Amino acid sequence: MGIYLNPGNRGFWESVRSEIYVDKTGLIAETNKCINTEQKFLCVSRPRRFGKSMTLKMLAAYYSCGCDSKELFAGRSIAENPTYKEHLNRYDVVFLNMQQFLIEASSGKVTEYLEQEVLEELNEEYGTVLKGREMGLAATFRKIYAKTDKQFIFLIDEWDCVMREKQESETLQKQYLDFLRNLLKDQPYVALAYMTGILPVKKYGQHSALNMFWEYSMTNQKNLEEYTGFTEEEVKGLCGRFGMDFTEASSWYDGYQFKKYRHVYNPKSVVEAMICGEFSNYWTITETYEALKIYIDMDFDGLQSDIVQMLGGGRVKVNMRSFQNDMKNFRTKDDVLTLLIHLGYLAYDSKEEEAFIPNKEIIGEFENAMSVSGWPEIVRILKASDKLLEDTLNGDEGSVAEGLDRAHTEAASILTYNDENSLACAIGLAYYSARKDYRLIRELPAGHGFADIVFLPLPSVKKPALIVELKYNKTAHTAIQQIKDRQYTQALEGYAGEILAVGINYNRDNANKPHSCVIERMKK
Repeated sequence: MGIYLNPGNRGFWESVRSEIYVDKTGLIAETNKCINTEQKFLCVSRPRRFGKSMTLKMLAAYYSCGCDSKELFAGRSIAENPTYKEHLNRYDVVFLNMQQFLIEASSGKVTEYLEQEVLEELNEEYGTVLKGREMGLAATFRKIYAKTDKQFIFLIDEWDCVMREKQESETLQKQYLDFLRNLLKDQPYVALAYMTGILPVKKYGQHSALNMFWEYSMTNQKNLEEYTGFTEEEVKGLCGRFGMDFTEASSWYDGYQFKKYRHVYNPKSVVEAMICGEFSNYWTITETYEALKIYIDMDFDGLQSDIVQMLGGGRVKVNMRSFQNDMKNFRTKDDVLTLLIHLGYLAYDSKEEEAFIPNKEIIGEFENAMSVSGWPEIVRILKASDKLLEDTLNGDEGSVAEGLDRAHTEAASILTYNDENSLACAIGLAYYSARKDYRLIRELPAGHGFADIVFLPLPSVKKPALIVELKYNKTAHTAIQQIKDRQYTQALEGYAGEILAVGINYNRDNANKPHSCVIERMKK
């Protein structure tokens, strides 16, 4: 057992004996399909703390020869797969943590240091084959393959750390990419290469050294969706086991979605919430909000408006085609939004090609970033939202209308009221603080139509639900009547508490008092 060559199964052993282990070994069946095929190069990019390193430890335990992992995988999902025994502990595995090499290498000599370290272990294992000859790393692997017919599986963690942490050194980046291409591309000794990182690999300027990789990213995880985070059923099981409320867990950590799996949870946060017995910000505290602040402060036309719309519970269209898959070259607001999707600060609906803020945990991070940034108008709206919610719950229609007028004045420089959709975003922003106790749902199917905004109280909260209907250049009474006529209360299936119907109208011709409000208490 070595550090880089066949590292053994201890990492996975620690995972399965932890208090919480969710079986993701089904991923191995997918990688088995790729061995020695045109699809044998996989780059799986996810946000930090989404289980990338744990996955590599699992793959190392399964594929590495020199160890016996039968007991570790007994009873796991992969053990039922027909390919399980065929590949179990049958390969020489090379495990490379690029972050380690970047930190330890002197003067940016990352690839030289990597070669030195790995060659030392290869010579220890295959000294009789190599016979003391001095060769580069790729040539050494070719020699071993030619003499022994042995193939290797390459597991590469933090593959993109050079791109993220050495953004100004294009020379180092190009050298690094050329090194990986020479090591992996068209080499007969490669049975499988599985790389993980935060960013996809396809484009870095004009240099496409790693174009043989199949990309699995937060915009499209393809057949690996189930293994990207925790699924809804997995989180329900954990909530039952630890006595935690599933609805509240959804509010905090759900929101990431793909084509098949529409509810994907942040695994880091779910695990900590279960163990600590408390819902809180766990993923976001592992990195300073300055990281988010840098990007939302970028001066691209329309970026601030899009951020505000998403803070209000809305979604924005994103064109990803110009994104260069790095953290430096930005040409449009869409490039910034695409990066935020890969970083996990935004979720992405590939069917609609829309981005949105996924959950309560991430909303708090946006608030923190804006509080020390150039967003004073929006921060004032957020701070005033407590009073607006209190006035609404008290049925104070006049104060609600005045509060919405003030919020509109603050946001006017960023967000324009063009229609009921933009009005809904502004109203969602004005009621920002409600998300502490409520789940905000836009366009909820209800009765004979769609309720514009529904605030559904979390199970632990003893407050009435709010059904908010919006009108543009009509009347607030018309909005209330629509709630009644279309029986929107039917949408609150399973809810037995009090309901407030809130009708809001925006009159663009009344500059002094553009908003009007009517509030009625309703029965289901």
